[in-house]
Amino acid sequence: MNREKRIIMTSSIGIGGNIALVALKAIVGLITASVSIILDAVNNLTDALSSIITIVGTKLANKRPDKKHPFGYGRIEYLTSMLISFLILFAGGTAIYESIQSIVHYWTIDFPKGSLPSSYSIVTLVLIGVGILFKIGIGVFFKIQAKKANSDALDASGTDALWDSVLSAGTLVGAIIVYTAGFYTEGYIGVVIGIFIIKAGISTMLDSLSQIVGERIDDQLAHQMKSDVCSVEGVKGAYDLIVNSYGLERSYGSVHVEVDDNLTAKEIQSIERKVTYLLFEKYHIIFTIGIYAQNDSTPQLKEMKDTIRNICKEDSNILQLHGFYVDEETKSMNFDLVISFNEKQPEALAEKIRQKVIAAYPDYHCFIAIDQDIAG
Repeated sequence: MNREKRIIMTSSIGIGGNIALVALKAIVGLITASVSIILDAVNNLTDALSSIITIVGTKLANKRPDKKHPFGYGRIEYLTSMLISFLILFAGGTAIYESIQSIVHYWTIDFPKGSLPSSYSIVTLVLIGVGILFKIGIGVFFKIQAKKANSDALDASGTDALWDSVLSAGTLVGAIIVYTAGFYTEGYIGVVIGIFIIKAGISTMLDSLSQIVGERIDDQLAHQMKSDVCSVEGVKGAYDLIVNSYGLERSYGSVHVEVDDNLTAKEIQSIERKVTYLLFEKYHIIFTIGIYAQNDSTPQLKEMKDTIRNICKEDSNILQLHGFYVDEETKSMNFDLVISFNEKQPEALAEKIRQKVIAAYPDYHCFIAIDQDIAG
């Protein structure tokens, strides 16, 4: 079963399960006049709507690339998660509002002193318990399928379902308290449920925003990619790794490789092709390869490079120096500096380094390119 079919199948089962829970809890909530149970039913309804949105988003995300969108539609999955977060936030806000209304009505209008707004029975409590077990089953099922499909959306839905089971358990506790002790807890439990729903919505929204803005590639993965590049014969170093994600398994990247400065164009192209094929076969990512010429073949050039490297080490916000090249004919040198995001004024820092290099080598012009710490 491919990824798209697995997500649609899982979401469809989730829709059916949640609609069944909505019907069960709505009937129980109306019979018992329980605000928290009715709100729990509303929360399950939003879960069903979320699964519908997931199916639609998956379908759209798998559309073939076209002239207007050459990188495909994979990022629609991030927008889908954002829309789901708004539904969750709406459900949470509604839960809190209605619960507060219930509390106010209980103490001022609807319920005389000593009476209760709900009439529970053993059958009601058993039905709520069955609903909790059913929700746990849905959550575990989503988690298993999410791992097989490598789907963040399904994983989030599974987590949400398991949290719903915890919140439903809170509703059950409130029902037991009403049934056994006669204390009113409905509105208060509804407020707690609403707070947890809002918390889940905010978390989902922030995760989606982070993916839309663009996240840093995992450091361990970045180090492994660079190590693989350096394993290719003729590569002396790998720098400036960038990977842009356009949805699951839809990424494009670039990396600069350092090679001997005496190689021919034919030899450089052979290295470039080997790196490109290796990265595509292992990571399924199309990479663009840039070339740096290793320019420290003479004792004088090596001494200059070591001196400049030591100058850069004086500032902890300079993470790396690479792309060093000296042109003796024009008396110019250039190199790249990777500057930490902790540095508030990277241009000023680069200029400070440039002045120190000029002081050490007054006969040379110095050009510095500023790189950011995009990948580890």
